[in-house]
Amino acid sequence: MPSSTSPATGTRPHNLARLLRLVHELGAQSRAELTETTGLNRSTIADLVAELVRRGLVEESVPDIPGRVGRPSPVVTASSRVVAIAVNPEIDATEIAAVGLDRSILLRERIAHDAVPTPDDVVAVIVERLSAWREGALTDARVESVGIAVPGLVRASDGVVRNAPHLHWTDVPLAERVRSATGLPVFVDNDATLGAIAEHRYGAGSGIDDVVYLNGGASGIGGGLIIHGIPVTGAGGYAGEFGQNRPRISDDADRRTDDGVLESEVSRRLLLDAVGLTDADDDTLDAELTASESPAVIEEVARQTRVLVSALANAVNVLNPGAVVLGGFLATLAGLRGEALVDDVAGLAMAESAGGLELRPAALGADRLLIGAAEFAFAALLADPAEHG
Repeated sequence: MPSSTSPATGTRPHNLARLLRLVHELGAQSRAELTETTGLNRSTIADLVAELVRRGLVEESVPDIPGRVGRPSPVVTASSRVVAIAVNPEIDATEIAAVGLDRSILLRERIAHDAVPTPDDVVAVIVERLSAWREGALTDARVESVGIAVPGLVRASDGVVRNAPHLHWTDVPLAERVRSATGLPVFVDNDATLGAIAEHRYGAGSGIDDVVYLNGGASGIGGGLIIHGIPVTGAGGYAGEFGQNRPRISDDADRRTDDGVLESEVSRRLLLDAVGLTDADDDTLDAELTASESPAVIEEVARQTRVLVSALANAVNVLNPGAVVLGGFLATLAGLRGEALVDDVAGLAMAESAGGLELRPAALGADRLLIGAAEFAFAALLADPAEHG
């Protein structure tokens, strides 16, 4: 994820950024905790917190602790009224949310589309919802920026969507279009890349240095990589396109397409068809698949899981991750197979690479891509609040 250059270590701007990032990522912290974590003295912490309060980036309160003798250390919390607009356009719907600097999701809507949305459709959704929210729940909020998680190949440096095949977008300067329409800074990246970052920081990949993240959405399957704790995007920013791999399919009965591409064989659309739904969010699809006793549904789930296992084994052999995190409908498939899924993957992967492997559902659930988009949108502010706050 690109971010602004951080201020020089030890400078006041650097220390402001340290404090803001701590309360953003860890939640509310007392001044005493900030003093211990940073090694700065109490008067310096008090001065830095006061500046962040003046800038409207944090709030400070004194907790009321019954029975406590003496004045407790004030608690510092990132502001929920400094907001990023997070957007995830998909072929069936655009999800849009207002996410506070404290990582709270203040507002969230899913705008269904009758047809695959054009870039202009998505821009119109953003403009319309932002205008309505500013006149309502966000009246007293400071909207900082917009982050957009796109299911496709994105040049994050300038927010150009190079190729989103399922959306039929090619070389779309999406960041520029949304910036012109809203007047806000806009940041665009691949949805799975942002989902991987969100899950690594706050979800199922937290505390694990090497993570493979696979995201299953309406547009197919994307992936994100965390290696040695750092997001890896490749030379052009397009790494992690697991959905375009061709896993081993040993039985012709398991094949649904001629080319055998993973995202064609393991498909949300095929699962929706199996349960007789034209459209559904992840939670609804999960509930329908879990409850179904139809032999056709059970077999489709089993078939897709067999293909997914082969793809995961290939990823494990190549990358040797500590954990594989599955989001969207892939998490549902994994949940239906249960703990046996790890054994299935280990049975196809090299024993050494699969040793200690964990397969985890995305802990952030349906929020994962929106939180990732908001993280991207907040990156410049968090890197240098003295410059951007």
